[in-house]
Formats: sequence, C-alpha cells, structure tokens
Amino acid sequence: MMSFLSSMPGAIAQGAIWGIMAVGLYLTFKILDVADLTVDGSFGTGGAVLVVCVTSGMNVWLAMLIAVVAGALAGLVTGVFHTMFGIPAILAGILTQLALYSINLRIMGGKANVPLMGMKDQIVFSLGNIPKTLIFVSIFAVVLIAILYWFFGTELGHSLRATGNNLAMARANGINTNTNKILGIVISNAIVALSGAMLAQYQGFADVNMGRGAIVIGLAAVIIGDVLLGKVFKNFALRLLASIIGGIIYYIVITLILQTGIFNASDLKLFSAIVVACFLGFPFWQKKLRDNMKRRSASKEVK
Repeated sequence: MMSFLSSMPGAIAQGAIWGIMAVGLYLTFKILDVADLTVDGSFGTGGAVLVVCVTSGMNVWLAMLIAVVAGALAGLVTGVFHTMFGIPAILAGILTQLALYSINLRIMGGKANVPLMGMKDQIVFSLGNIPKTLIFVSIFAVVLIAILYWFFGTELGHSLRATGNNLAMARANGINTNTNKILGIVISNAIVALSGAMLAQYQGFADVNMGRGAIVIGLAAVIIGDVLLGKVFKNFALRLLASIIGGIIYYIVITLILQTGIFNASDLKLFSAIVVACFLGFPFWQKKLRDNMKRRSASKEVK
C-alpha cells in the first residue's frame, strides 16, 4: 500500500498528460463521430519533433509549438484523404498512421529512440520533478479547455458540432461539412501531438513506437470519464475535463494493478483493451437491463 501511495503522484501526472491526448480524441470520437486512428502516429510525431528540436538547442516552448503544427499537418492529411479522396475515415487514419511511422523515423534521424540527454534544465515536464509537472499539466489543461470552450461557442464551433450531430441537416443549412471535418481532425491531432511532446519530456526520450496503442488509452480515458461523470458533467467544458479525469483514473488503476502483480508490464495493452471493452459495453448492458426490468414490470401489471 505504501508503495502504491508513493507512486500516486507519478500516476496522476502521467494520466493527466494522456488525458490531454484524450481531449483531442474526444473531438473526433464524440463531436465529429469519427474514429480517427491517426493519433497513434501523430502522438509519436509530437514527441519526435519535440526531442529533436530541444536536443538541437531550440527553446522548449517553440519546440512544443512546432510539435503542435506537425500534429495538425498529420490531421490535415487524414482529413484530405477522407473528404477529397472519399476514403473512409478509419482507413484514412490508418494510412496516415502508417506513413507517420516512417516520417517519425526520418525526424529522429533514422534512430528508433532519441533521449533528452542533459536537457533537464531546458524541459518543462520531468519525471524527476513531478510537483512541477503536475502544476504545468494543470495549467495546460485549464487553458486548453478554456480555449476549446470558447471556440465551440463560436459560429464555426457550432457548425462543427452540427456536422457531427447530423451531417445531412448540416449540409441542408449550407454548412461545408468537408471543411469542418478536416478542421476537426486537424485540431484533434494538434492536441494529440501536444500531449506526445509533453510525454516525451516527462519520460526523457522519444521512441518511434511511443504512440502505438495510444488510441486505446485515449478511448479508455474518454469512456471512463463519460461513464463515471457523464451524468454529472453536463457542461461542454466539464465533459472535456471528464476525459482528463478519466486518463488519471485509468493510470491510477494501471498502477494499482501493477503493484498487486496480477498483470505484468507486458500485459498493459491487454488490460487496456479489456478496460475499454468493459466501459464501452457498460451503457449497452445498462440499457438492456432497464428494458428487461420494464418488460417484467409490464407483464406483472398485465397479470
């Protein structure tokens, strides 16, 4: 128990960083109703760009901005594939994700792993300074949610929501749905790349495989936040916050499981898949249970 409690700050910090990634995924999964698999690649792109820029002597804030732009460009490619080439969104994301593996390798000079050697004073997030990391992640989360809350309150933001809610109705009202889809995917992957840049600093290196399975973790955070807090958090900003809280809960549970020894570190992907499947199926089985109870009560009344 003491070991678990001592590891809690690190779990919260890492969970919050992944929670920011989940906010990006929320935009496509919940608002646009699109399953975008680009995130497995753009997450690694953010980390790769950040590490290469910082190790080259660039200011870390500028490096993070470039990482965000790189993620946005990855989302732009997926959006163009989907809207202008007529490729289904899930396949368009897979194609971009596949291309990004080679691009990320090129960014890192052909190396599969690039460490941030001797850069502790230059970086913002660090495993060696968890209190500072928690403060900055909290600031980033608040600012990000505030910006998104403002944006989705504008006319453009409302049209983007309308595109996800009812595509045919949005087109009937003169909304350019293709442009909105591209914009949504661009914003989503920009946020995902930001999270990747933050994680690369936190763990002290970028790896070409660091984004593998990112969509599973992101979905876990979104679904956990939605199932546990969806009925309480009705406001849009609070729903975004729920995704970050979901990421924190996910990593706390992961830490607890590892501490008990039930799963090995190599089983994390399996555990993630099980968690996502359970939470995705929860609303379905809840509805099914309610329907069965209504049928039983109706049959009793008839008798």
